[in-house]
Amino acid sequence: MIKKICFLACSLAVVFSLGACNTTKGVGEDIEAGGEAIQRAAKWWLTTIILKY
Repeated sequence: MIKKICFLACSLAVVFSLGACNTTKGVGEDIEAGGEAIQRAAKWWLTTIILKY
């Protein structure tokens, strides 16, 4: 019985660890997309507003 409980606990730990990796990857992608949006906005601001005057 103890072996089954230990196996179940270890299995759940592995599953949650893999899920955390995907979550961390997703957060990294979101941060990267936010940075790219800021770069696009800065480029637009430079070409549209600043260089015209």
